[in-house]
Amino acid sequence: MNLREFLLFALAGWTAIGAAGVTISLARRERSKALRNLLWILGVWAVYMAVLLWASRTQPQKVVALGQDQCFGEMCFAVTGAQEMPGPTGDGSRLVRVSVRLSNHSAEKSQSDGRIRAYLVDGRGRSWAESAAVSGVRLTARLTAGSSAVSQPVFRVPRDTAGLALVFTHGHGWPGALVIGDSDSLLHRRTVVRLGM
Repeated sequence: MNLREFLLFALAGWTAIGAAGVTISLARRERSKALRNLLWILGVWAVYMAVLLWASRTQPQKVVALGQDQCFGEMCFAVTGAQEMPGPTGDGSRLVRVSVRLSNHSAEKSQSDGRIRAYLVDGRGRSWAESAAVSGVRLTARLTAGSSAVSQPVFRVPRDTAGLALVFTHGHGWPGALVIGDSDSLLHRRTVVRLGM
């Protein structure tokens, strides 16, 4: 857990304690005290959200080089290459296979990142999820301590795509959407790996 995640969880804990205080004040019919505490909670969250949105809009998009690790805890992912798969698709699309090195940097325990997902974006902002008919090592594979493996997700994209890049995500829900400066946070420009295609 990094400092920004700790800040969010500390704020969530403080909010839970504050909400309990508001509930107790209302049960004791201390409406003015309950309102004052509620306004404090709302005010602190308003400031937090303003900082989050400001950071999301002012930080430049991060571009990660091919072969460079992106780590989520001790699980790291590095795009090592991409290629168009040969053969007709029959619907005017093309299949792109991306090679991703998965590494467990823990010295002690087997791990996986069950929430990690990847999708492709192009220069026009369109996006495509991983093809459902994928076999082999998945991005969510469990690795023993200190080991690595290669996953090769496949994406079906239109023939007119250019400027393809891969994005790793944990989704846009809790907690990533509310972590200041996180690639998954609200309105943040996603961290991308340009594929040169």
